[in-house]
Amino acid sequence: MAGVLARSMLNLARRPSLMVSTMRGAQKMMADPMEHATGLERKELEAIAKGNPDPFQMSVQKKGAGTRDSPTLVPSFHEMRLVGCCCHEDTFYVNFLWLYKGDNKRCECGHWYKLIEAKDPFK
Repeated sequence: MAGVLARSMLNLARRPSLMVSTMRGAQKMMADPMEHATGLERKELEAIAKGNPDPFQMSVQKKGAGTRDSPTLVPSFHEMRLVGCCCHEDTFYVNFLWLYKGDNKRCECGHWYKLIEAKDPFK
């Protein structure tokens, strides 16, 4: 057994090794993404350049009062939207609920949400 192990180590030592090197002289820069972006990606980059960091309104929002009379307002471009509610700070899950225009909806934790029409970020 020791002889087989010694022969395999000797064969590995005789093989040419792989050599990896880097180029230091090349001072190349990445192209500006605005030069080759098209479609929605280009509209998104233009909106961000104009000062709107969240043109599609996908960022996390803080809960409002959340009562039946003053629910947390959730903007949407469509007739419905999926909302995730982190009911308590120490929970390991998210309660998801569908909101529909014109209807207020209550989460399991008792917090109320209302869907409102979102402004077009590209106009």
